[in-house]
Amino acid sequence: MNPEELLAKIANCVERGKVNKTSPYPPDLKGLDGADELSAQALLEGIAADQVLSKGLVPGMQIVGVKFRENKVFVPEVLMAAKAMSAGMKHLKPYFTSGAVKRKGIFIIGTVMGDLHDIGKNLLGMIVEGAGWQVVDLGIDVPAAKFIAAVDEYPGAYVGLSCLLTTTMLNMEKIVTEMKSARPDTKILIGGAPVTDDFRKRIGADWYSPDPQGAVEFLNKVG
Repeated sequence: MNPEELLAKIANCVERGKVNKTSPYPPDLKGLDGADELSAQALLEGIAADQVLSKGLVPGMQIVGVKFRENKVFVPEVLMAAKAMSAGMKHLKPYFTSGAVKRKGIFIIGTVMGDLHDIGKNLLGMIVEGAGWQVVDLGIDVPAAKFIAAVDEYPGAYVGLSCLLTTTMLNMEKIVTEMKSARPDTKILIGGAPVTDDFRKRIGADWYSPDPQGAVEFLNKVG
């Protein structure tokens, strides 16, 4: 198998959610190597770690992101793809540590203060990480001070705010206002079921996306 074929197989495993050889999902790939084994094989065969990431793992997850936007796959498929991506990524960790492979940038995410919902935030984190970014997840019910502290810890990072409840949109506005006052150069993305681009413009955030792939496209453009 030449390097291009091997990288294409890795991408397919991520897209299909094929974690490893013992994984029964998807049924038509049962018994075949998954993202775990194929990523390890690629490194053993001398394919550079950054190529395994950029031409194998990332393209597979990007396809999933687009399909999720288009309602061609749903949350379970995204979760399986993320699991396959993680299985391949574990082989790259030593290369990230050494600096041989670099992330595109850092994306800090959190659900705003007063909101305890995390499914949308978690999906966003998976797809952004799958696009080659380092994701720092602050969790749920996050106040402005915690976002600002994270920006101070990771200078130059982008920030994503999520909410599901209309009642916490006011908190999102307050957080954006406080962050822009304290750290005016920080780029802030917002999203969530009740959020719109008109709301984004009104509160002074930099970007709105109704789906995770839109956030990836923005980050890749400005990062």
